[in-house]
Amino acid sequence: MNILESLRGGLIVSCQAPVDSPLHNATAIAAMAEAALNRGAVGVRIDTPNHIQTVRARCNSPIIGLWKQVMPPSEVYITPQFHHAEAVAQAGSDIIAVDATQRRRPGGETLDQLIQQIHQRLGYAVMADVDTLDNALKAIDAGADCVGTTLFGYTAETQTDTPPGFDLLKALVKQCPVPVICEGGIASPAQAKQALDLGAYAVVVGTAITGIDYLVQRYVSALDRP
Repeated sequence: MNILESLRGGLIVSCQAPVDSPLHNATAIAAMAEAALNRGAVGVRIDTPNHIQTVRARCNSPIIGLWKQVMPPSEVYITPQFHHAEAVAQAGSDIIAVDATQRRRPGGETLDQLIQQIHQRLGYAVMADVDTLDNALKAIDAGADCVGTTLFGYTAETQTDTPPGFDLLKALVKQCPVPVICEGGIASPAQAKQALDLGAYAVVVGTAITGIDYLVQRYVSALDRP
């Protein structure tokens, strides 16, 4: 069974934390990942080589790896350049996630070049994080092995939209010849099931499971304590 096939119909848990959180720590992230996998998740999505390496040391299940790097003036921050992808691969990922919008990338690299190099020089599958159908189709033309709705609601073109992007998901499922992964804004088990019912190959859930910082803030704000 290949890596993508092992994810079919399952839950992938995104184990990440804000950089200013005490949970933004490799040991804490690895514990989250192990707990998720122990309870039936089919894989995890992990940011930064250090965290990926620590998760890999504790877990054998598939890792979708990425490296968030803010590099102004480019708006691309999910594994923006090949050397970031190379570090993610060396850390122990099985699939490399990249921003697959058509926005200008740092260093003049193009999406086509990035995916080609990941395939040819590293031999890894690529998950294309997209915001629109058009960008998904362009990413597939460039060689992406699967696409995710990850960036829906987080780009200038979709900033007025709120995840989860179920309409985008339906369009991708209908028109994309590669697996479509639903990621972003899934806030309940019912929504996760809805994503699969709409044709998602797998579903990624992050904040609703591992987003302690964000969730506590929401509770505290709702209590409106004097």
